[in-house]
Amino acid sequence: MKLRTELEIAPYEWQIDHSTKIFSVGSCFADNVATRLAGGGFRVEANPFGVMFNPASVADTIERVAGGKHFSESDFCSDGSRYFCYSLHGSFSSSSLPDAISKANRALDEGHDSLLAADIVIITLGTAWIYEREGRAVANCHKQPASQFTRRKMGVEEIAERISLLMDGVLRDKRIVFTVSPIRHLKDGLAENSLSKATLRVAIELLCERYPDRCHYFPAYELLVDDLRDYRFYTEDMLHPSSQAVDYVWRKFAAATMDDYTLEGVEAAERYGRMVAHRIVDPNSPATAQFLENRYREREKLLLRWPGISLPSDE
Repeated sequence: MKLRTELEIAPYEWQIDHSTKIFSVGSCFADNVATRLAGGGFRVEANPFGVMFNPASVADTIERVAGGKHFSESDFCSDGSRYFCYSLHGSFSSSSLPDAISKANRALDEGHDSLLAADIVIITLGTAWIYEREGRAVANCHKQPASQFTRRKMGVEEIAERISLLMDGVLRDKRIVFTVSPIRHLKDGLAENSLSKATLRVAIELLCERYPDRCHYFPAYELLVDDLRDYRFYTEDMLHPSSQAVDYVWRKFAAATMDDYTLEGVEAAERYGRMVAHRIVDPNSPATAQFLENRYREREKLLLRWPGISLPSDE
């Protein structure tokens, strides 16, 4: 007896290995997948400007990071106690304007190098609803008065056209993997959230039809909503996927995009990561010395077996 509808994903015609460089941008689900990729030995950069949910802000971020355009004083606003930028996450805010600018430009420089070097860009879209200020979409409202913003829903063609500009420009040599975030935006309302997710999905399908050799869809949304489909796979807020659910989606992604050799390397990198995370109680004991020797040998073995694998520092 089948008690659930499991989603089977056929392997993609293209595959990734540990020499593949990956850039992930979008909702917090993009961070979750990037964390799993990094733990599996991949070189991955995620959300240099912090999480963002709407297609316009994601596109603006990719454009700015690719162009390497530095932030200046004119990009920041102040509420009297801190300086912030509507294109950046709140973690970049500061009571010092020079500090805020410096943090933003450090992140931009790191993201610029990673994006230019990337073979694959993972774009995770969260909502088609956007907030605009002075005619431009904002990535973060920074708790400013609602009267400063206009809320509207982007249309399918609008989303597709905005991202097509990237596909024909700064992303012209990249393979793109689109996902729709499974996280529901209850502030939009359940009905509006469903409309939003459908809009994103249709826009992505349009892009995949326009660029069939470079654009691909991975069904992260369907895996959580239609496959797992149970509140036990969510955190206490009933919105975000649990670590178990994220791991399930990650395993499905890995199985679809990696061959057996690379999957073996992923498991080896995860085991090595647990060795590095192991807390050493007595650094001077013979047992600790043996453990460190074993860890060093394991590291050397993995680097030899999987050239290009990225492992955490063992210091």
